[in-house]
Amino acid sequence: MGGFREAKRVHDVAQKAGIPVWCGGMLEAGIGRAHNIALSTLPNFTLPGDVSASKRYWKRDIICPSVETTVRGTIEIRDEPGFGYAIDHDFLRTVTLREVTVGEDSIG
Repeated sequence: MGGFREAKRVHDVAQKAGIPVWCGGMLEAGIGRAHNIALSTLPNFTLPGDVSASKRYWKRDIICPSVETTVRGTIEIRDEPGFGYAIDHDFLRTVTLREVTVGEDSIG
């Protein structure tokens, strides 16, 4: 869809037209997966989505806690600030191959 803002705009347009929507996500790491979960809480997301548990694709995710599904196949919404999960910075450092800092001095 082109990002979270565009996905919300599509949701709103579809809702006004009476068209139900769903949220799909497959190989996102936890940050993207958490945003899909948040997006899916909007009122017009009435069709079953395919957002899955972290362990379906990752041995270890880069968020804490990992996204898990209930025995009913649903995902419980977290009541934490931001996107609901913490980034596991320690683990992320162990899988980082290169780090680049972009700032005003590097734009040009």
